[in-house]
This record gives sequence, structure tokens and C-alpha cells, in this order.
Amino acid sequence: MMTTTTTTISQHNFYGAGDSETCISIIENLKEEYGLFVWPCSVILAEYVWQHRSRFRDSSILELGAGTSLPGLVAAKVGANVTLTDDATKPEVLDNMRRVCELNKLNCNVLGLTWGVWDAPILDLRPNIILGADVLYDSSAFDDLFATVSFLLQSSPDAVFITTYHNRSGHHLIEFLMVKWGLKCVKLLDGFSFLPSQKASVLSGNIQLVEIVLSSQNENQQL
Repeated sequence: MMTTTTTTISQHNFYGAGDSETCISIIENLKEEYGLFVWPCSVILAEYVWQHRSRFRDSSILELGAGTSLPGLVAAKVGANVTLTDDATKPEVLDNMRRVCELNKLNCNVLGLTWGVWDAPILDLRPNIILGADVLYDSSAFDDLFATVSFLLQSSPDAVFITTYHNRSGHHLIEFLMVKWGLKCVKLLDGFSFLPSQKASVLSGNIQLVEIVLSSQNENQQL
């Protein structure tokens, strides 16, 4: 039996002071599972990148579980050196990421990276900032995710992992795994606290933004 796909291109606008603005086009496939749809966590993380664009400019950025890649693409748009990654076993997602980069005329590196798998490419990654939007949705993958994040932060000890996630029942599990893998939270925000009203009005959920570092870093920094 033949199946049809529903592909659409969504436009995501970001505005700043004066004439500062940009637009990112995303190819979404509404029939695909998870990977090719722009979820609220991605919109919120992308807005955070945009509002702190001076921090991201000229940085080396790695997005984990990038999917449609909106946060990473915003980082590239503001001048970061960006590597977009998703599960190496999902070539359709990786191919879509390449098409979205071409559509937005952005030169990002696209890499298959499966959490908890130590393939050669991960050994050479030295990001300043790691991004992850809604990567904490499947509790069975939490350990592999945190193992990967811990490895990357140990390779770049001054780096930070910035992620947005729905505050579901797994919150205590997240805290436990951060301790297990030698990580700690240095910033925790309500995702809607900085979102422009026109974007907040069409999103829902209890979404948190958290910045995570190695426990040995920033010992004097408070939440």
C-alpha cells in the first residue's frame, strides 16, 4: 500500500531592536515520527539563541537530536560555526537537515551521531555550546544522552549544554542522571518567560530551559 507524505515549509521570524530581524524556513514532514516537525521546545530554544546572539556569534555550536534544526540554524544565521546532528540510523532526517541548510543558504556541517555510540566523528567534536531541544522526551534514552553530553563537555571543559524540555514526571530522573554523569545545572528558566507574546500565544506546555555544565566548572555560580 502506498503512503503519502505531507510536506510543508514553515517560516520562523525573529525580531530585535531597530532593524535587527531574520527568518528561517523549515521543511516539515507531518507524516514522519518526531524528527521532522518543529516542536514548541525548538521554537523556545531558537528564540533564546536569537535573543543572546552576541554570545553565540563566532562560537562552535553542536546541536544534538537536531531534527528540523531550528535552534542550530538560528545560531548559524547569527554567525556561529554549527554542526547539526541526529541519529545516524535516520538518514531521512539527516537528508532533510541538509535540504533545510540549502534552503536557508547556511553552511552547516551535518553529522549522524547516535547517543551512547562512540563513533569516530564524536571524538573530534570540540563545541563551545551544545544545544538540544526536546531531547528529554524518552526516559529510556536519558542515560545515553547524558553519557554523550558528559563526554562532549569533558572534551571541551568550558562548554555548556543548553536544552529545553517539557517538565514532565521525569524531572527527578533528570536531576539524578546529572549527578550520575558529573553534571550540574547553572541556569533554569521558564521557557515562556522570554518568549515574545505572539509566539507564546500559539504554544502550550510547561517548558523549562536549563544550562548544564560539568560539576567541576563554575562552582561559585548559583541557580
